[in-house]
Amino acid sequence: MDLNPPEDSGISISYDEAEPTIIIPAKGSASRYLAGIFLLFWFGAWAFGFHSASSQLMSGKGNLFLLFWLGAWTVGGIFAALSIYRIFRPAVPETLQLKSGGVAYDAGIPPLELNMFERTKSTSEYWSSLISRRIRADLNRSQLQTLRLRETENGNRLTVDLGARRIEIASRASEVEREWLAALLAKRYGLKQTLPGAAAQDA
Repeated sequence: MDLNPPEDSGISISYDEAEPTIIIPAKGSASRYLAGIFLLFWFGAWAFGFHSASSQLMSGKGNLFLLFWLGAWTVGGIFAALSIYRIFRPAVPETLQLKSGGVAYDAGIPPLELNMFERTKSTSEYWSSLISRRIRADLNRSQLQTLRLRETENGNRLTVDLGARRIEIASRASEVEREWLAALLAKRYGLKQTLPGAAAQDA
């Protein structure tokens, strides 16, 4: 079977293990580091403000407004700290090890999406991206039967169901790369319903 990714693709194939492993790089803009540096300076100012307000409250000189302000300030500090951690945390590529009986999937660690508010429907989803856990799963043939390449208004999505949870695979790849990956998995594991509108084609 042809495992070659599309031309000019950033996806690579590793043969270090017994089975081939598809490696999807964790792409991210270097501009996020500028935002990280800004947040580091902001966090210094946050610490000064937190110390000043908490000192007033501890000495009994504060009021209800200051207490409310300190609560909101604390939430802002937690948000900034998590953002700084995610911005400077080393990214890890997404991998799919193609075993004979299924796929060993590792979502890796993607860089923080600084434009997340433009892509999601709620602020809670952005918070979730800050504290989300790295997904690792051994997808057996039964679970792979739920693999679908779905056409949406914003392009295609490659998804698989893990129990009651639906996860997106290769979200940082291009549409052409996701189509290639869907066709490859469909052919290798006999997944006839993976591709929309037709049976799986040869990868």
